[in-house]
Amino acid sequence: MKPSCAHLDPLSEADDFDPEALLDPLSTDSGLDDEQLERFALPFSPRISLQPRTYQREALRNWLDNAGRGVVVLPTGAGKTVVAFMALEQVPVRTLVVVPTIDLLRQWRDGLIERAGVPAAEIGVVGGGERSAKAITVMTYDSAAMPRRNLSDYGLLIVDEVHHLPAPTYRAIAARAAAPWRLGLSATPERQDGAHVDLHSLVGPEVYRRMPAELARTGHIASYQEKRIFVDLSPSERYRYDSLMAEYKWYIATRRSQLMHGQLFEELIRRSATDPAARRALQAHHQARMIALNAEGKLARVEELLHKHHAENVIVFSEYNAMVRVLSQRLALPAITYRTHPHERRAILERFRAGRYSKLVTGRVLNEGVDVPDANVAIVVSGSSASREYIQRLGRVLRPKPRGAWLYEVISRGTTEARTARARRPKAA
Repeated sequence: MKPSCAHLDPLSEADDFDPEALLDPLSTDSGLDDEQLERFALPFSPRISLQPRTYQREALRNWLDNAGRGVVVLPTGAGKTVVAFMALEQVPVRTLVVVPTIDLLRQWRDGLIERAGVPAAEIGVVGGGERSAKAITVMTYDSAAMPRRNLSDYGLLIVDEVHHLPAPTYRAIAARAAAPWRLGLSATPERQDGAHVDLHSLVGPEVYRRMPAELARTGHIASYQEKRIFVDLSPSERYRYDSLMAEYKWYIATRRSQLMHGQLFEELIRRSATDPAARRALQAHHQARMIALNAEGKLARVEELLHKHHAENVIVFSEYNAMVRVLSQRLALPAITYRTHPHERRAILERFRAGRYSKLVTGRVLNEGVDVPDANVAIVVSGSSASREYIQRLGRVLRPKPRGAWLYEVISRGTTEARTARARRPKAA
C-alpha cells in the first residue's frame, strides 16, 4: 500500500480547520503595496465560500511572504485553484488567469463564480471563440501570447499549469504583463528541456511544494494500491523486437565514439538527418518500442482487470491512439483521443459521470486541463518516461474513497518499457 495523489474535495471540512486562520490569514505583515492595490483595485470584494486546508493556507502564506510572487506545487487534484482563490481574496486586484485549454476556461469561470465569490458579470473569457475582457479575465495561453494582446491592466497574474510558460511561444506573456503579483500553479513544474529554471524570473521562485506521500501521511488524501503487471511478448513479437533492437544496438556499439559528443540518443537523432545507417537504427528502435508498448498480450491483461473491477469506474490510459482504438474496438470501450470532437468528448465524460459508462479508454488528451469524472481504477497500458504524466494520470482518477483505489501499469517483460516505467515515477511519490 502506497500513499496516493488523489483529488481533494476542497469544499469538505478539514479536520484541523481553524476559522480564525481563514478570517485573518494576514495576521503578520504581508508586504502588500497599498499604492499598487489602489491602482489595480477591483470594484467588488471576492470572498471564498470554502474552507481551505492547512497546506493551502501554508502555501498562501509563503506566497504572500515572498511579496506575492512564486510557484506553488501541489499534486493534481489537491486543490491548487483553492490557493489561487485565496490569493485573489487577499490581493483583490484586477486579475488575469492564464490556462492551457478551452476546458479550463469554463472550469475557472465556474470556480470563480461558485467558490471565489466573483460576480459573473465581472468575469471575462478570451479564447475558444470568446473575446470579453473584464476585471477578472480567464485567457488561454495562445490568446495571451498574441503579439498585440494588452496585458498591462492586471495587477495579479495567475498561471495555471505554469510549466507551459517557459516555452518560447509563451514566455512573452510574463514579459508583457505588468502584474506586480504573480502566482504559478503546477503539479510538476519541471521540464525536460530544463527551461523550468526560468520560472524564477517569469513568475517567481518555488515558494511551496507538497508531494502526494506527504499529503497522504497527514490524512489529506487517500491511499492507493499500485501494481505492475508484466506480460510476455508473443513468439513473433519477441523475434521482431529482438531483431530490431539488435540492429539498433549494433549501430550504437560500432559508432559509440562518434556519438559521445552529446547525449547519445540526441546525437543519434541529429546524425539520422544525414546518415542512412543512423536513420535505420533510429527507425529500428522506434519500431521495437511500438511492439513493446502495443503488445497483443496487454489486451488480455486489460480484459482481466476490467472483469476484476467490473463494479468500479475504470480509466485505461495508452500513450498511442492506435492502441486506444484497438482497446475500444476489441473490448467495446468508449474512447477519447485528441481527434474526438469536443461535443462527443463532453457527452462521453457526462455519461461516465452519470454512471451510464463505467469504463473509458483514452490517450494523452485527458492528462491535463480536463475535468475528468471520478474513477477509482487507473490502468496504464503504455506511457512515456515523464513524471508529469504519471502524477497527472493519478490525479485524474484517484479521489478519497472508503475502498481505496488502484493503479496498474501493464508492461512488456524483457523490453525497454520497464526502464521507462521506472523513470516516470517521481522519487517522492
